[in-house]
Amino acid sequence: MKANYYFYILLLTIFLFSSCKQEKPEETPEEVAEVVVPEPDIRYGFNFDNYKVINDTIKSGESFGIILDRHHVFYPKINEISTTIKDTFDVRKVRAGKPYTILASKDTSEIAQVFIYKHNKIESTVINFQDSIIKAYRYKQPVRIIEREISGRIIDNFSQALDTLGYGPTLANEVADIYSWTVDFYRLQKDDTFKIVFEQKFINDTVPVGYGKVKAAVFNHKSNDLYAYRYVADSIKGDVDYYDDEAGLLRRQFLKSPIKFQYRISSRYNLRRRIALYGNKVRPHRGTDFAAAYGTPIMTTASGTVVESARRGGNGNYVKVKHNSTYSTQYLHMKRRKVRVGDYVKQGDIIGWVGMTGNTSGPHVCYRFWKNGRQVDPFRQKLPTAKPMADSLKPKYFEFINPLRKQLDNIPLPLKNEEIKDEHPTTEEQIIANNN
Repeated sequence: MKANYYFYILLLTIFLFSSCKQEKPEETPEEVAEVVVPEPDIRYGFNFDNYKVINDTIKSGESFGIILDRHHVFYPKINEISTTIKDTFDVRKVRAGKPYTILASKDTSEIAQVFIYKHNKIESTVINFQDSIIKAYRYKQPVRIIEREISGRIIDNFSQALDTLGYGPTLANEVADIYSWTVDFYRLQKDDTFKIVFEQKFINDTVPVGYGKVKAAVFNHKSNDLYAYRYVADSIKGDVDYYDDEAGLLRRQFLKSPIKFQYRISSRYNLRRRIALYGNKVRPHRGTDFAAAYGTPIMTTASGTVVESARRGGNGNYVKVKHNSTYSTQYLHMKRRKVRVGDYVKQGDIIGWVGMTGNTSGPHVCYRFWKNGRQVDPFRQKLPTAKPMADSLKPKYFEFINPLRKQLDNIPLPLKNEEIKDEHPTTEEQIIANNN
């Protein structure tokens, strides 16, 4: 009994001790504010956070010296800079309209220390004169290339179709150059379609700065698919050309037109043409008139040497190009000529601009085509093609274009207007359908 008594006393003591013991409140860790350190603004190899940054555009009449003087650089220093960097950059060639950036000191003096002249969105010349050693160098913005796929349907013309998709005239010109031997862009029809795989260049993934390669394209014109694939057939020479789906070379010896876009053929080659102005008498027309806006660039349709560049009589300002012993071309009624006798011009080079000089009632270029010394109709000639792809290279070519062909074929086309209407019927059409 005595042992049990002591046992109960022990249990009671333990119970009272534990119940009286105060629990410590749970400690919570102190909240530490996270310090976010902003990334330094590094551009052109400089931390822009360390300078006062002035962005501006060169005004008419401004020079390198005037700009630096305005930003507290004295003329002895300006002369020293100009002399030191003259082999890298001629400061006399800064042009009005070009943007520039000045990095000036952040103190009260705000003296210019770096001058960045922007040739274009990608290339700049950096002139660093903040230290005793003055230096100038070219700087290229890092460019990322992204592959794009687009498709479109012709409503009015190709340029407008691309503009609707958000792509400018540079891409339109590039594609037009590829097809200039095979497609007359003036004769594209409504609901002709196109698909293009090309590269677009970006700075900082957001600023578009032009286009890269057009890898592949297809035009559906008059129910025919006209494919074009960029390919280097001769790896030694590295010459790039465009070929169709049968390895045929798109390039021809002559372009279809001396004007790239926005023209119409106002008068064709016609030896029996009668003109009311001359009493309805027969006055042969030995050229093809391409009407276009005043000042439109005129291209030479093939490479060759300028043998005539003059202003004379009814021809007005004109240029004649000899391509070889067989063919020559002539371009009449120019506003102004760009080339001189003896100049060598490459196919597609600008040789003048559409005008109204000589005998003409409106702006156009009269395109004349000479074969063996006689003026002929260029559209009725079987003109020579460029050198075709060798048969031994074709298997490798077909292997190369196979994935590109699949890629083009898988790009969806925009719907026609009537197809859009069928997909989205009007309220009246829906009521009729429901009643049936």
